Amino acid sequence: MKTGKALIIGAGDFSPRGLVVKKGDWLIAADGGLNHLASLGLRPHLMLGDMDSVSHLPQGVARLTFPVKKDRTDMALAILLALSRGYTRFTLHGALGGRLDHSLANLHLVCALAESGHQAVIQDRKLTVYALHNSGLKLPFVPAGRVVSVFAWGGLARGVSLKGLKYPLSDAALTATEPLGVSNEGLGKPARIHVKDGTLLVMVAR
Repeated sequence: MKTGKALIIGAGDFSPRGLVVKKGDWLIAADGGLNHLASLGLRPHLMLGDMDSVSHLPQGVARLTFPVKKDRTDMALAILLALSRGYTRFTLHGALGGRLDHSLANLHLVCALAESGHQAVIQDRKLTVYALHNSGLKLPFVPAGRVVSVFAWGGLARGVSLKGLKYPLSDAALTATEPLGVSNEGLGKPARIHVKDGTLLVMVAR
């Protein structure tokens, strides 16, 4: 088991906010994510994908090339590789925006990570997305009026509790077909979100 994070950079909308590579972290460029890193002067530990969206291939960087016609996205392949290396914490950048189907696919991926006991976060230009499964999340401080949306994923989420938000819940049930948790708000204090049985996507606006 690795102590660092797998930091995976995709080709979607990108912001460097929150992108800090620490000792033990593994920085992976998933295809067009290499362009984002190049714009920051950063070199990944590995570049991976079919390379159909890469403007320049740097020398001296480990590379795994896959065919364009394949069953998994480049982001999914990067996650599988990091899992095989023992990483349990994942942060995805460039995973939203652009094509809606790719954004939805990446939400599937972080929920699958959460459901297998891993920590999964998407950092986006406009929001941070957390995936929770039978677990909780503490947000140390949510500014008053900051939008926090909570969605059930893949079915019924039971025992949902929201504390420190404008619209609290206690031991509630959320379904994947009715977005009752959209557009909650911070109160200028810490917030806690917990689900006893099920999977949640928690989206915190920036």
